[in-house]
Amino acid sequence: MTTPTPRRLALLAGSIMTLALAAGPASSTEAITFVSFGGAYTESQNKAYIEPFQQESGVKVNIVDYNGGLGEIRAQVEAQNVSWDVVDVEMQDLVRGCDEGLFERLEGTDLPAAPDGTAAADDFLPDTLHQCGVGSIVWSTIIAYRTDRFVDQKPSAIKDIFDLKTFPGKRGAMKKAQVLLEWALIADGVPAGDVYKVLATEEGVDRAFGKLDTIEGDIVWWDTHAQAPQLLADGEVVMTIAANGRMFTAISQEKQPFAIIWDHQIWNLDLWAIPKGSAKSQAARQFIAFASRPDRMAEQTRYISYGPVRRAAAVDPAIQPYLPTAQANFSTAIRNDFEFWADHADQLDERSLTWA
Repeated sequence: MTTPTPRRLALLAGSIMTLALAAGPASSTEAITFVSFGGAYTESQNKAYIEPFQQESGVKVNIVDYNGGLGEIRAQVEAQNVSWDVVDVEMQDLVRGCDEGLFERLEGTDLPAAPDGTAAADDFLPDTLHQCGVGSIVWSTIIAYRTDRFVDQKPSAIKDIFDLKTFPGKRGAMKKAQVLLEWALIADGVPAGDVYKVLATEEGVDRAFGKLDTIEGDIVWWDTHAQAPQLLADGEVVMTIAANGRMFTAISQEKQPFAIIWDHQIWNLDLWAIPKGSAKSQAARQFIAFASRPDRMAEQTRYISYGPVRRAAAVDPAIQPYLPTAQANFSTAIRNDFEFWADHADQLDERSLTWA
């Protein structure tokens, strides 16, 4: 597993207990806008966080879907017309957005202690608290395939994405460089521990795109995570890159004939953030405090298989094997290098879009 040495990541330290509102609770007539990635993921957040928060606090929460990234957040902040209050962001976007001043600073605020009294700072997993964000889930990008399309031999490794002879059919992929380039290098023989070092060179980028050239005509591109299981269900692709939780929902609840390949999963972190200039920042902090409770994080795993970032979150043992952090799933896992992507995402995404 590759773990980058933080260069710009400023972790919250010291006493962190609850994001209790120093100025008192938000008005019950106040409404906040919650922004996330849609589909089964947002539905899990709605059940675990939003509905019980509205009932407990009296604060209404309006839900908006987006495709990630900083474009809309940057536009709102620069125009001084911020309409979003709590945004679910990936770590590399949080780091870059924090550097640009797009998010409120959250250090010095409080988060709820664990039930046994353990301070939040000691209960949250390492590197999941940031000066501009509070960790919510550990998730991973995996490959999923249709079990009914491969009878005699089934794909089991990242290299199988690129093996059109043994495993013919279309592949689904998001229109982003991230993950696709790492897996191209791994399939081309680069050791997992060297992937980001190689990808940081011009020769490494060329090598990754050269590998992708071998399946160029067999890629079906998708824009949002919710599209990946739908493409697989519709038979438009036989395997696809996907967020692990989306596929868990399709398999466990919708009974789709899908299977997950955990080989070299790339795990990532999502965090709660507040756009700079939110007029509802007090209620937004109240929501983040509520969503940071261990019982709420454990509740979310009932609806989607993303790992909670608090040790005190009591997850049902029956769900554990479906989490990316389960021991059997994690042996070849690669940590997404959020600093690399904070620095290189724009450049590599542009080249990826041009290539696509």
